[in-house]
Amino acid sequence: MRLTIVIKKGESGYQVGQLKEFPAVFSQGKKLKELKKNIKDALELYFKDLREQYDPIGEMIAEEELHFV
Repeated sequence: MRLTIVIKKGESGYQVGQLKEFPAVFSQGKKLKELKKNIKDALELYFKDLREQYDPIGEMIAEEELHFV
């Protein structure tokens, strides 16, 4: 999966990043490396929250995890 991070200058020397494909996912970091790690963490939390809200329609016949590189 390829995602686009939009980076803006924040306050106190921080960089603020937001995912273009998932605008609700954003974070910050002093350095780009830190910002990227924080964005990945925020995306994981975003997906975790979506999974917790999931309410299947009808009877499930299978469930399988997919891993994207």
